[in-house]
Amino acid sequence: MDTQNTSAPPRARSAPAGNPTRSRHHTGGVIHDNTRHTTRFVVIGNHLTQHPELSLVAIGLACHIQSLPTGTPVDIKSLAARFKEGTKRIADALRELETHGYLRRERVRTPTGHIITRTTSCNQPHHRREPAPTDCPTPQPRPTREHTPHPHPTKEHTPYPHPTRERTPRPRPRKALPAVPQPSCTAPALLQQATDLLTGLRSRDPRLLLSATDTAHLAPGVAAWLEREVTPTSVRHALTDGLPDEHLHRPAALLAHRLTARLPPPPPFRAPATPPPPRHQLRNCDGCDRAFRVPETATETHCRSCRSVTLHP
Repeated sequence: MDTQNTSAPPRARSAPAGNPTRSRHHTGGVIHDNTRHTTRFVVIGNHLTQHPELSLVAIGLACHIQSLPTGTPVDIKSLAARFKEGTKRIADALRELETHGYLRRERVRTPTGHIITRTTSCNQPHHRREPAPTDCPTPQPRPTREHTPHPHPTKEHTPYPHPTRERTPRPRPRKALPAVPQPSCTAPALLQQATDLLTGLRSRDPRLLLSATDTAHLAPGVAAWLEREVTPTSVRHALTDGLPDEHLHRPAALLAHRLTARLPPPPPFRAPATPPPPRHQLRNCDGCDRAFRVPETATETHCRSCRSVTLHP
């Protein structure tokens, strides 16, 4: 019983310093139960799956993008419809991949003139290769002119840096307002009444604040309503009742549509009324000094009673 086994070590060996994965404590690590794939698999490097600076969302998103076939949309809206992380987290993950070279996004112009975003997934950062052929034309670099030195240089010229001009986007032309009804009578008083009515709409709804150009365009339409014997209160109700609750993108276009779509019919025809008889001025009778009415061109100086007495004494 006192014989010792000379082949057994006297004590347990410690873990080497170069093997950090081996733990001194028996906490239990991952055990792989792998099966070799023969179909529907993608090769992804450990430099991506174990990247020390990428977030877990970015690593998972990169693995998902690399597993997709060429031509699959990988924009923020398409990815947000596929996953539940939301557009904010997906956009941040795409920016991380673009920063570390796993993703490239370029804006190119199609043959039809549309500008699209071409996304290129890189499984090896900093190893750029030619992109796969697509329907979109690849922008070609502009040819550079060869600089020919002056045959008789007089002194050295230091080239000044050419200032870069930032292109400001051109504002889109504003769409014209819909046409409005036109009145048959363009009296200044009628147009001024229509302008005052449009200006006062802002007191009923602050969203109906119109510019001077829009007011001048809509004033003839309101004048056409007033010309058809519609009261200003009725016109105001027809323009402001039942407006949507959300923000009005262009209130002048909405008012122009209502002026045209809700235009009432003209009033019924009325025969012109008989003008009242003329009312002559008063004149005093020379006989009885009574006042009586007589045209200015008449020569009578006596009233009807005095003339009848004169004719029939």
